[in-house]
Amino acid sequence: MSNTVETNASADPWVTGELGRDEKFAERASAEFREEIDAALELQMISIRLQKATIKDMKSIAEYRGIGYQPLIRDVLARFVRAELGVIVRELQEQKKAKQDLEELTNHPERKRA
Repeated sequence: MSNTVETNASADPWVTGELGRDEKFAERASAEFREEIDAALELQMISIRLQKATIKDMKSIAEYRGIGYQPLIRDVLARFVRAELGVIVRELQEQKKAKQDLEELTNHPERKRA
């Protein structure tokens, strides 16, 4: 008989709640420790107003995914930022190429394209 190690996160007793999800099992981290975590993860506290329906939906999605809704919101924003920066880079490259093409045509009229 061989020993196997369960690597599935869903089997983790912290994730499954086997070790307890009741507030009596939790204690708030000290302000100093929270600051250390924020610094290590480069997090900054902000205040934002969102529609109640959006928050409710985010909480539902987060619960389904097994994460907190605030980490989900951070993930959603990070995904948007990466995608939008990619769009901006492509747009700037296209603008630069169009400008170069125009300059080439202006400086070399004999190379006009049909």
